[in-house]
Amino acid sequence: MEKKLTSGLEDYLEAIYLIQEKEGSARVKQIAEKMSVRAASVTGALQSLSAKGLINYTPYEHIRLTKKGRNEAVRVESRHRLLKRFFEDVLCVDEQKAGEAACKCEHGLHQEIYDKFTSLMYFLESPEGAELADTLKKRLNNEQ
Repeated sequence: MEKKLTSGLEDYLEAIYLIQEKEGSARVKQIAEKMSVRAASVTGALQSLSAKGLINYTPYEHIRLTKKGRNEAVRVESRHRLLKRFFEDVLCVDEQKAGEAACKCEHGLHQEIYDKFTSLMYFLESPEGAELADTLKKRLNNEQ
């Protein structure tokens, strides 16, 4: 059985995914800038991701996700996006704090909990759940 990725490697995978979606491929410098780390720090992560078959990596070349890597990156990024949206739209947390919290939460969330969380968000965004969502927002804003 393959070991789960560390949260750090998931962050690198997510960064590569976001850069690749925008630029077509990623470079070490771009990844380092996106993650606010030194380029030397990126190299070790890229070697690990490559060894796991998640990216195609050759030093000094463009980096691209494999199909397996893209699937994993989409999983991580979609968790991040959903959590961030919940923190911003339901809990009324500012964008920066919501993004930081989402990044911390996305890695350790059990699949069953994520699935139920997704259902909750769909409900809150539905016509049936909109009133409850509005009530929550009003209550949270009054407590601040």
